[in-house]
Amino acid sequence: MKLIEVETDEEINATCSLMKQLRPHLIEETYLKTIRQLQDEHGYRLIAIFEDGKAKAAAGFRICSSLAWGKYLYVDDLITDEQNRSRGFAKLLFDWLDEEVKKNECAGIHLDSGVHRHDAHRFYLNRKLKITCHHFEKTY
Repeated sequence: MKLIEVETDEEINATCSLMKQLRPHLIEETYLKTIRQLQDEHGYRLIAIFEDGKAKAAAGFRICSSLAWGKYLYVDDLITDEQNRSRGFAKLLFDWLDEEVKKNECAGIHLDSGVHRHDAHRFYLNRKLKITCHHFEKTY
């Protein structure tokens, strides 16, 4: 098992089927282009845990700044393969992200999570994250 910051096209493509478990709308043929665009335009970074050549868990994040929160690390995506949950992978990802917060002198870490993801919420609360706001959305 190894945790790496995903950088090559091959590594990025190896996370696609895993990321589709969290984001079913993703299209394999455009996944690499989408990740590269997020990297170029928004500073998106991707880490993943690989075991036996397969991505078992991944997190996509950005270092951001805002008036409300100052400098912070925002977790866009966090997923553990459904067949590999409860193996400590999410903890390893969060430990890595916590170090990145310190390294980048961020004030904290932020993420949004779907209201139906109760297991994820339990994990976040155990990691001492607090529910601090509601996220509102209007789609067009």
